[in-house]
Amino acid sequence: MEAELLQSPLLGLGEEDEADLTDWNLPLAFMKKRHCEKIEGSKSLAQSWRMKDRMKTVSVALVLCLNVGVDPPDVVKTTPCARLECWIDPLSMGPQKALETIGANLQKQYENWQPRARYKQSLDPTVDEVKKLCTSLRRNAKEERVLFHYNGHGVPRPTVNGEIWVFNKNYTQYIPLSIYDLQTWMGSPSIFVYDCSNAGLIVKSFRQFALQREQELEVAAINPNHPLAQMPLPPSMKNCIQLAACEASELLPMIPDLPADLFTSCLTTPIKIALRWFCMQKCVSLVPGVTLDLIEKIPGRLNDRRTPLGELNWIFTAITDTIAWNVLPRDLFQKLFRQDLLVASLFRNFLLAERIMRSYNCTPVSSPRLPPTYMHAMWQAWDLAVDICLSQLPTIIEEGTAFRHSPFFAEQLTAFQVWLTMGVENRSPPEQLPIVLQVLLSQVHRLRALDLLGRFLDLGPWAVSLALSVGIFPYVLKLLQSSARELRPLLVFIWAKILAVDSELVVALTHLVVQYESNFCSVALQFMEEEKNYPLPSPATTESGSLTPVRDSPCAPRLRSVSSYGNIRAVTSARSLNKSLQNLSLTEEAGGAVAFSPGNLSASSSASSTLGSPENEEYILSFETIDKMRRVSSYSALNSLIGVSFNSVYTQIWRVLLHLAADPYPDVSDLAMKVLNSIAYKATVNARPQHILSTASLTQSAPASPTNKGVHIQHAGGSPPTSSTSSSSPTNDVAKQPGSRELPAGRLGAAGPTGAQYTPHSHQFPRTRKMFDKGPDQPADDPDDTGHKSFISAAMQTGFCDWSARYFAQPVMKIPEEHDLESQIRKEREWRFLRNSRVRRQAQQLLQRGITRLDDQIFLNRNPGVPSVVKFHPFTPCVAVADKDSICFWDWEKGEKLDYFHNGNPRYTRVTAMEYLNGQDCSLLLTATDDGAIRVWKNFADLEKNPEMVTAWQGLSDMLPTNRGAGMVVDWEQETGLLMSSGDVRIVRIWDTDREMKVQDIPTGADSCVTSLSCDSQRSLIVAGLGDGSVRVFDRRMALSECRVMTFREHTAWVVKACLQKRPEGHIVSVSVNGDVRFFDPRMPESVSVLQIVKGLTALDIHPQANLIACGSVNQFTAVYSGTGELINSIKYYDGFMGQRVGAISCLAFHPYWPHLAVGSNDYYMSVYSVEKRVR
Repeated sequence: MEAELLQSPLLGLGEEDEADLTDWNLPLAFMKKRHCEKIEGSKSLAQSWRMKDRMKTVSVALVLCLNVGVDPPDVVKTTPCARLECWIDPLSMGPQKALETIGANLQKQYENWQPRARYKQSLDPTVDEVKKLCTSLRRNAKEERVLFHYNGHGVPRPTVNGEIWVFNKNYTQYIPLSIYDLQTWMGSPSIFVYDCSNAGLIVKSFRQFALQREQELEVAAINPNHPLAQMPLPPSMKNCIQLAACEASELLPMIPDLPADLFTSCLTTPIKIALRWFCMQKCVSLVPGVTLDLIEKIPGRLNDRRTPLGELNWIFTAITDTIAWNVLPRDLFQKLFRQDLLVASLFRNFLLAERIMRSYNCTPVSSPRLPPTYMHAMWQAWDLAVDICLSQLPTIIEEGTAFRHSPFFAEQLTAFQVWLTMGVENRSPPEQLPIVLQVLLSQVHRLRALDLLGRFLDLGPWAVSLALSVGIFPYVLKLLQSSARELRPLLVFIWAKILAVDSELVVALTHLVVQYESNFCSVALQFMEEEKNYPLPSPATTESGSLTPVRDSPCAPRLRSVSSYGNIRAVTSARSLNKSLQNLSLTEEAGGAVAFSPGNLSASSSASSTLGSPENEEYILSFETIDKMRRVSSYSALNSLIGVSFNSVYTQIWRVLLHLAADPYPDVSDLAMKVLNSIAYKATVNARPQHILSTASLTQSAPASPTNKGVHIQHAGGSPPTSSTSSSSPTNDVAKQPGSRELPAGRLGAAGPTGAQYTPHSHQFPRTRKMFDKGPDQPADDPDDTGHKSFISAAMQTGFCDWSARYFAQPVMKIPEEHDLESQIRKEREWRFLRNSRVRRQAQQLLQRGITRLDDQIFLNRNPGVPSVVKFHPFTPCVAVADKDSICFWDWEKGEKLDYFHNGNPRYTRVTAMEYLNGQDCSLLLTATDDGAIRVWKNFADLEKNPEMVTAWQGLSDMLPTNRGAGMVVDWEQETGLLMSSGDVRIVRIWDTDREMKVQDIPTGADSCVTSLSCDSQRSLIVAGLGDGSVRVFDRRMALSECRVMTFREHTAWVVKACLQKRPEGHIVSVSVNGDVRFFDPRMPESVSVLQIVKGLTALDIHPQANLIACGSVNQFTAVYSGTGELINSIKYYDGFMGQRVGAISCLAFHPYWPHLAVGSNDYYMSVYSVEKRVR
């Protein structure tokens, strides 16, 4: 229902008739993003998620200063008091055994987070023992991180001078240990954990000493003679991290139900201490039967997410990650939570320590300092998860009932889905994103999580950057190895989104794509096959190796390589590669080309042409030369020049480049010409004498020494290379080039050392060379070649891949703006369709009054060139007038010239047809020239923008421009998006502009040219008027051998116009130069009516709505007839005082709706006539 609403017009358009309603449903040609945007990539975003200095904590120093049984003198303990250290009661066993047990327990607790680290314990140490421990760990760790854990519960508090306390050898004194010395021994990078009272003092002292070290480093760098410069440089402390149990003025809590090392317990056993603390809160009374002893019996393991304990740990990880990601700056989050596995675990647990210890008026401190997180809303979700788990605990332990998993992740996914569905355009990031990451670990929720993640990534590059910053990359990389088929489409979409934003990740995929090619690439191919816009070759076609020709490929030059997807599939198999290359067909009849040729790449519209570069004159190719080679190149000469058979793939690629160098779209031709120029340059380099030490491997003798003449590609199709002048390119983007120059004397073949032999580089390859053999080593580069090689390498680039990535990085699931009822685009379309309705209605009312005369001149002006084709815009007061190679736009209401631009066709060609595409909406102008080229323009008659070529392609092959032929004739079907084209050829070619490919070649069955085309989408009929006087009717639904359903041969001369009336029972109206007008019923073999009008016609048109026929004569007048053959009026003079005689009529056309007639004559004048003013 929603889709229907989006496609239908607004309710305010209810008065439109059926034709007006059709405007909303008519397809638009060449209006997709690839046609409207500049083909270039977006500016690359700085990816802060990728950690360049990823680290690992490889060594851990556990320094415990407990002195079991002896309390420090500056601490007064309460009674009862917290006694547990690492969940061990030190008074339950001997002091030494208790110390060793506590040390072993602490190591086990750390090993849960980093099992591969090297652990060293120092129990009640001296200063020398600490120094020895730290220096040895730093030496072994090299550039990796070292952790220093300090428990000072058995020594005095830290001093304001930056000292902590250890013992002497006899344990009779407390010995101070300077933090400055500790920094020197530990080096950087390091992480320090201080579990003692007043621990904040250590953090402050550490910062002061670090600043002092930085100043010493600066002094030593500035003044080498300074005493500090002679000493070993102190290590920088920038990469050091600190975690302290409390502020500088605070004491550790002494709650008897909590451990004495509460801070250490939070960091190393977070779930255990969190459950104990939860049970001590008042809210625990809501969960009956749960005691401190009961929580010690929670079943399961921390690393098993299917058990209660493992699920709680999983939820805890997700919640703490989410809190950190939402509160911390992105760079700090990356450093603390994504750089080092152990550091990330400690900081996640530090958030719990802040929450628990703040409840006892104790504030943990960190460096870098974190914003407060103990009041974050996600802690309530944690409390709920703990509550649900503990409520099941009595029945699980006592009755053995099954554990019911927490709904936490499902609820968070729902919250994320609500954010995606209900959020506004500009919104803050979803706080559940890190949780979605954790959910990917669950097989139960993975499919839903991937679906939501894909929808989130579709919001744009910013969403992809957020997902990468939270750490999605390793998760989705691992999921590529999954064998679950239902995940494949989602993973393909997600990876496409990621790679579109960060293409550097392709490297990370290399080994996986190779290893899992059948699992991943096949999915991509499967989805590409399901795209109906680009049909794939049939298996038989693929097997035979027949590829889609370039000249018959999509008409959008920027996307011609898209149609080559089937070709790529045809040659990707190693078994069929060689066979496919050998079977390539490039005959003129097939119009074939090699789909994977360099010229088939799409070019960025901003790519600069090398034709204007003066330093590259001798390697320049002209447009006319390339086009001449493309048309009349000698097979035998090309064969003898290259030295390989004509059927070889090299020859065929060469011919493809020649075709593409003459492409009507400038970017395509420029790119092909750059490729040809680079080949010309390489041929010049390779033709120089090369010193060969051994010629035993050569299978043929070296050719004669090259001459000193420049090598030019324009001679590749015929005679051998000689020095000549490169002719100019007539396109509007290519300027005339100066003449070529001789090669410098330094490049001539000079005599080498005595006895040495020389041969061109191309002849150094043996005849038996394998396909992928790299060949002989290249000689050292000539210093003179540096400029040319840099020019060539810079030229061979397009922006197509970057643009494709940018296009896919944007939202693809979002409702298009034109379907948004409140969007600006939608409002503009409504206005245009209301305008169309008004024009149709007013024109129809005027026609219903009857046409008695059509000679009121409402517009007259001198055109810049002799008009050859004229075309009214159907709904705006604009008329397009084409001369030989330019288009002029006039406002026939105001009498103003709106625009004038060059069509871009070569000087020996002319414009022979024009059509308005999307005339009911965003209009484009299609021009056709007698060389078979089709060009589509936008922004014409626009005061704010310059005309711009949307696309261009070779609509017809093998057309030779001539002044006596019909040129190229076209007819456009807006309802189907089909373009019919013909002319001085023996076929009618149908192009599908939606799929951007050739659909059908219908043979005309005649030896003369096609002079007029007309089609009817309702009946699928095509009517063609020919130069031999015949009128032929084709049904494009039938097979090629049967599609010509009728041939009328009643005319004896050139058919000027053949029109198929657009109604179910519409007749065919045809007129020849002899003036005989014949009406045919497509079902009858003979004409049903014949009229005779003036002879010697040069132009004629039939009004599609009124029964009017207008014709222009060589005798300098225009006559208007009714449908019954009655002369309404004739026009011989221009209006005004002393009105001069009109020139010979060169073209004329009726307005599609209004009773207006535009007439162009050979005297350069363009006039528009209408009915009498009193009637209008």
